[in-house]
Amino acid sequence: MKAYLITLFILSTFSMLEAQEMDYNLKGGYIAKGYDVVSYFSGTPEKGNKDFTHQYNDIKFKFVNQANLDRFKQDPEQYIPQYGGWCAYAMGVNGEKVKINPKTFEITDGKLYLFYNSWGNNTLEKWNEENKAELKKKADEHWNEVRYTKK
Repeated sequence: MKAYLITLFILSTFSMLEAQEMDYNLKGGYIAKGYDVVSYFSGTPEKGNKDFTHQYNDIKFKFVNQANLDRFKQDPEQYIPQYGGWCAYAMGVNGEKVKINPKTFEITDGKLYLFYNSWGNNTLEKWNEENKAELKKKADEHWNEVRYTKK
């Protein structure tokens, strides 16, 4: 009986963990405000087309064409923005989930980072002016703490 209860507890714990959903920035229903996440890797982010959509891990994506959609399907994890698509700088500074400007981005070590940029506040510039390596380290730590909490 004791083994049964322990097994039941372990299974229910795993079920609760699976039920948690990561909090992605899905403004307008799509990650990166509907911009094609593959297009960032060519250096020019483009707004996706509703004719080329895909859902991966409950995240909706738009693509500019079938070729980018196919490229995404080959390795989706490569293209998903870091920190759930929230502003990397804000995540590094205080673990806050801040909206982004989809045209303000950086690719570092093959990863996509998005940033807030409005009203003269370009956080990509701050990210690059301040200690980027330390901000990234702190953002990684903060994201591990807040990624399952809804904004």
